[in-house]
Amino acid sequence: MLTLFHAPQSRSSRLVWLIEELGADCRIEYCDIRRMMTGAGAPDPKNPHPDGKVPALIHDGSLITESAAVALYLTGMHPEAGLGFPQNSPHRGPLLTWICWAAGEMEPAVWGKITGQTERDPLALERYEAAMARILEALWVGPYLMGDQFTVADVMIGASMSWGREHLPDSPLIDDYLARIQSRPAYLRAMARDGAVVCNQAA
Repeated sequence: MLTLFHAPQSRSSRLVWLIEELGADCRIEYCDIRRMMTGAGAPDPKNPHPDGKVPALIHDGSLITESAAVALYLTGMHPEAGLGFPQNSPHRGPLLTWICWAAGEMEPAVWGKITGQTERDPLALERYEAAMARILEALWVGPYLMGDQFTVADVMIGASMSWGREHLPDSPLIDDYLARIQSRPAYLRAMARDGAVVCNQAA
């Protein structure tokens, strides 16, 4: 049995979307977290994540945490969905690169923009501009990050771009890409399944 521990309107929302894209038989356990932007909420005792964060996935007693790991784990379980590539495919390496780059480079770069670090630190600005250039270069080829095929990379990176759209460059390439992925039936189902934020105040 698969169980995803998920906090509504958080980083784990993209895993709800991925579950819908994969057609995975996965139970969603809604839980609270500490919200970084507001300080609201608190770690939920029922959440098995060692840091009280989301996502956390339980599969037959095994715990998988961190968004990239959960995404790759679920995608590997459902090769028939076509969101990944087999081990011997020449496309698998680039796909893994996108997933790891998103966690290690893109998300910190956008967070630097959100927090204003890019206004104070030339290196943070350089990192942000490099990340945006990489995204725009891929979308120029498009229609998805890996060309014609929609993959798990589009779920992970597209969800982050949707959440942080106001902090990304003004570009019709980005707007068209987000409109394209947000019109997918699985995305619409996931948004309906995401849930409302209910935060417990810390004692």
